[in-house]
Amino acid sequence: MLFEVWAPDAESAALRLAGELRAMERDPLRAGWWTAEAQAADGDRYGFALDGGPVRPDPRSRRQPDGPDGESAVVDHSAYAWHSGWAGRGLPGAVLYELHIGTYTAEGTFDAAAARLGHLVELGITHVSLMPVCPFPGVNGWGYEGVSLWAVHEPYGGPEGLKRFVDTAHGLGLAVVLDVVHNHLGPSGNYLPAFGPYFTETHHTPWGAAVNLDAPGSDEVRAFLLGSALAWLRDYRLDGLRLDAVHALADTRALTFLEELSAAADALSAELGRPLPLIAESDLCDPRTTTPRESGGTGLHAQWNDDFHHGLHTALTGEAQGYYADFAVAPLAALAKTMTSAFFHNGTYSAFRGRTHGRPVDVTRSAAHRFVGYAQTHDQIGNRALGDRLAASLSPGLLACAAALVLTGPFTPMLFMGEEWGARTPWQFFTDHTDPELAEAVRNGRRREFGAHGWAEEDIPDPQDPATRDRSCLDWSEPEQEPHARLHAWYRELIALRRAMPDLCDPDLATVKPAYDDEARWLAFRRGDLRIAVNLHEKPATIPLGGGRNRSGGGRVLAAWQPVEAPGADGVLHLPPESCVVLADD
Repeated sequence: MLFEVWAPDAESAALRLAGELRAMERDPLRAGWWTAEAQAADGDRYGFALDGGPVRPDPRSRRQPDGPDGESAVVDHSAYAWHSGWAGRGLPGAVLYELHIGTYTAEGTFDAAAARLGHLVELGITHVSLMPVCPFPGVNGWGYEGVSLWAVHEPYGGPEGLKRFVDTAHGLGLAVVLDVVHNHLGPSGNYLPAFGPYFTETHHTPWGAAVNLDAPGSDEVRAFLLGSALAWLRDYRLDGLRLDAVHALADTRALTFLEELSAAADALSAELGRPLPLIAESDLCDPRTTTPRESGGTGLHAQWNDDFHHGLHTALTGEAQGYYADFAVAPLAALAKTMTSAFFHNGTYSAFRGRTHGRPVDVTRSAAHRFVGYAQTHDQIGNRALGDRLAASLSPGLLACAAALVLTGPFTPMLFMGEEWGARTPWQFFTDHTDPELAEAVRNGRRREFGAHGWAEEDIPDPQDPATRDRSCLDWSEPEQEPHARLHAWYRELIALRRAMPDLCDPDLATVKPAYDDEARWLAFRRGDLRIAVNLHEKPATIPLGGGRNRSGGGRVLAAWQPVEAPGADGVLHLPPESCVVLADD
């Protein structure tokens, strides 16, 4: 077996395999690379020592059995016997479900989560979107402080556990997308700087020195990140990647890393014969993120649409702090704008940023499914002081309206785990740092952050307290109880309707026709021969829908949260308080 490591500044390198240290040789064909041939089997422990220093894990480690600080282990990917033949699933027509392995079940493992996948099949989900699974210190965490970008968190079940999860999902007809983090690594257990210029002081990010995408040595760093991304898709048969905070990738090169990544993923997709979409998280409101490479974009296949979320959140809650301020002036108008233009900020002034923000989307050329729409995500819940979900403050009727807007709207819908039954369990920020100083810094930083916004510091959950993670686990007894069961049935009904009605998957944003009244708190919109209306007010709404396409009024009710009659010949809909309806033209 060939062991290799990139360490361009080292004078010597050694491999320790099964406790034995042996010298490595410079690779004559690749500058900065060291290699050694040795007999090894699946599970054998190894590490690298540079210039007589301590043995450290392999930067490209496929497994860290003892956590980020321990030795690496050999993984023989060919040893796993896959059971499910799988042709893949693309994004058009998809319904995504964001899931955190550590809290989807109390056990917090791949196997326990796999045992609950039947729930998602029954719901009508097509793609499971896993939060990061790379190793991080301790047992519990969100996963965004991973350090070994080719390996799998051992407490979740390690490489074999992830393969069993994916295999089970595919057998049930579910695609699996994985969240990967290329913009920073965790502060603890990160040994990359000891091997080479993986980071650069040329740029700084909220996490410190930037990942080196454009400074000297960046060719190998980019190859490291590309190789990791493709390994998830090839070795674990994943169906796509969600790319965390791509706006934080500092990259001034003519050919950007994102273009390289999208080209590599498209090439692998052609080789494997199945779709491999890349979904970006970006706050730039820039359509070039998903514009094809040949048209000057990065060629990513979709992006999260926070503008849709912000408009929806302010309309539902009335909150106006922070980045919600721009949307809270006229929330339904903002929401309607996103439904026809994708972005609210498309070259408009943002008071929150104190500058103009965004760029218009050419809706005649950009398909609606390239934008992911949602009412809740791990970020939008977990970054709140108490990690409170919408269900903590909204009525079941308003939660039903949120579901209707997400699931009948023009974008690829995504749910956050438990949303489908109005879970009352919070989703709080939790960590398990093994470094006491880092643990205390995170604890105090969280309290200071929210204390500055008026929260009593003692009310902020301690991220390091195991109870914070435990509170964030889903309560699987809730879906069988009211009011959760009714909301769960409503989500199933809407997803089935989306699957049955082609108009709800129409990729043409230009055909979405909204109307709204911010004072009366109602919004209605057309999707082909369907009309959807929501009333967010605590009083009944009178909504002038007008006639159907034949202008004769009428229509029939396809789905409604409360009993409601279709509009008469005058085209006027009388909608109960905090309720919603999907209508079909006659």
